[in-house]
Amino acid sequence: MMMRPPYALGPMPTGRRLVQVDLGEADAPIAVMHRFAADVERWPEHLAHYRFVRFRERATDGGGLVEMSANRPFGPVGWPTWWLSEMEVRPDVPCVRFRHVGGVTTGMDVEWRYEPLEGGRRTRIVLEHVWDGPRWPLIGPVAATMVIGPVFVHGIAIRTMAGLAAAAVRAARTEGR
Repeated sequence: MMMRPPYALGPMPTGRRLVQVDLGEADAPIAVMHRFAADVERWPEHLAHYRFVRFRERATDGGGLVEMSANRPFGPVGWPTWWLSEMEVRPDVPCVRFRHVGGVTTGMDVEWRYEPLEGGRRTRIVLEHVWDGPRWPLIGPVAATMVIGPVFVHGIAIRTMAGLAAAAVRAARTEGR
């Protein structure tokens, strides 16, 4: 399979209507946490709410054009979501960046970044989503800031972060880090 050059998504945009920041911690070093966040194709193995993750194109940095689907649980019922993203994996920082290019959240920018805790033994995870909302006349910004961001994005993000942090912790213990 031919690989494309990495996407260069740049820094997170500022001045967006929706800014959703979710924080978590993992008892694992940044390198281990980053490895699990960047390995999106394996997310469904670690995350019960993920339906699938598929690459449409692969890039040489481990990112590419990726299609994702997850359920947002509401009690016993899951609401299916779907989006298509450009994905950039930056090992130098390290961080993982996404730009949604398909689905209701088209135009959303996402960044996984990390901060060392306890001398690097632990990691703080910062998962940020920024967006102006869907291009729906009159209700787009309200839908983004009142429903899509706080209910769907936050609801999926905190489950994703917690599940990947748990997988990173298990790996760090197994690897003796």
